[in-house]
Amino acid sequence: MVSNPVHGLPLLPGTSFKDFTKTAFHRSQTLGYRNGYAIVRRPTVGIGGDRLQFNQLSQAELDELANKAPVLTYGQPKQAPPADFIPAHVAFDKKVFLESQGIELNPPEKMALDPYTELRKQPLRKYVTPSDFDQLKQFLTFDKQVLRFYAIWDDTDSMYGECRTYVIHYYLMDDTVEIREVHERNDGRDPFPLLMNRQRIPKVLVENAKNFPQCVLEISDQEVLEWYTAKDFIVGKSLTILGRTFFIYDCDPFTRRYYKEKFGIADLPRIDVSKQEPPPVKQELPPYNGYGLVEDSAQNCFSLIPKAPKKDIIKMLVNDNKVLRYLAALESPIPEDKDRRFVFSYFLATDMISIFEPPVRNSGIIGGKYLGRTKVVKPYSTVDNPIYYGPGDFFIGAVIEVFGHRFIILDTDEYVLKYMESNAAQYSPEALASIQNHVRKREAPAPELESKQTEKDPGVQELEALIDTIQKQLKDHSCKENIREAFQIYDKEASGYVDREMFFKICESLNVPIDDSLVKELIRICSHGEGKINYYNFVRAFSN
Repeated sequence: MVSNPVHGLPLLPGTSFKDFTKTAFHRSQTLGYRNGYAIVRRPTVGIGGDRLQFNQLSQAELDELANKAPVLTYGQPKQAPPADFIPAHVAFDKKVFLESQGIELNPPEKMALDPYTELRKQPLRKYVTPSDFDQLKQFLTFDKQVLRFYAIWDDTDSMYGECRTYVIHYYLMDDTVEIREVHERNDGRDPFPLLMNRQRIPKVLVENAKNFPQCVLEISDQEVLEWYTAKDFIVGKSLTILGRTFFIYDCDPFTRRYYKEKFGIADLPRIDVSKQEPPPVKQELPPYNGYGLVEDSAQNCFSLIPKAPKKDIIKMLVNDNKVLRYLAALESPIPEDKDRRFVFSYFLATDMISIFEPPVRNSGIIGGKYLGRTKVVKPYSTVDNPIYYGPGDFFIGAVIEVFGHRFIILDTDEYVLKYMESNAAQYSPEALASIQNHVRKREAPAPELESKQTEKDPGVQELEALIDTIQKQLKDHSCKENIREAFQIYDKEASGYVDREMFFKICESLNVPIDDSLVKELIRICSHGEGKINYYNFVRAFSN
């Protein structure tokens, strides 16, 4: 068998040919139409265009028949013409007999009955005697007259249920009912206008119609014994529609007049269905665990994602960089702690306290930061309502208890006194008087001691004279008011000394005349051998 790669025919019997010149391989048409009638056409060629010799005479046979003389009765017998060609789909059209194929079938059975066909065979139902009720008169009398009721559906007993408000319309013209939803702004519901379309509502069904599929089929008069009418809608009563119990609590003025004229019901009071809000549940915070601030820990109980407590921004802006410093001693029975000194820094912007212990050589105690910035709770204050130390609690002789350690305030600077005098309402008269007396005693040394120091130390006498001269020369300088505060800001340890580089930066920012010869001499006297300058004596030259 030779393949035919040109036409791509498969290598199957009957699909391959030796003659590669053939291009047509279709079957001949056997049916045709002539003068509008279907006739049988005998095929003349087969697959591949080969002529069919058994269906048509050859040219030699045709010539022989044309030249052959007729013979008598005893001549050669004629062959019978071939039978007409009939296709299979024509021969077996409309023929279903299976016994010829060897298939035996069961005897015929009766056809199953169709319920709808049997229902059509039943006689028509008899007409009911018409009633005396005139529907046309009702339509013409009560056209466009609608009773309006306000109702609620309380579904709070079920999970995620709520109490929802509806408007029930009763049309007097045909006794139909319509239920509309009342939507509120931002109620989170799709704006569907109707809960139930306008229709008649059955009140009592027949006994065998309780299982009637109302959700897919309409209810007719045969399944209903009684329908809902206007007398069933009364303010203060409940009625069940579509499985929901509606409570009617009010109606419009037209409905009140209709019930008064029709049923003699004169008073239809409005019922208050608004529910009172339950009392707020007091939120109890868990006991304080001692870590961090109470306000920060409480934020974990207010929301899943805790937020930082709100801060007083105005207070922070007004009191920015305002720090009150105090010198304190530790009250301790240990002898080594009696000479220890601590510097308390009270930050007015945040009401926080930090404690710093200046290092002392050969004391055996490492100085530095003793307590970072934090709010300190007063002793004997409750955890639920903590009371923190404020500026009014710091004065000379006051005892400050910090996490079980007691400190006694010994000294302070002049900035604290100025702040207390300008904010006297925050302090008691005793606290203010203690600071004032202490500062006066510190600034006014004993005459005997001053004379002795002058006689013994000529440098002191020179310093005092230089300070007096500078005060007289620069008495109107603009840097007098804030020069001490500027140095105290950069003196974190409250030691009275600042770095030399920082000293000149502060003087330059405050326009201090450091180029003056007297000021240069004062800087030389106040300089320390370790690259630091004592600003206490320097500031005295610029204060009254």
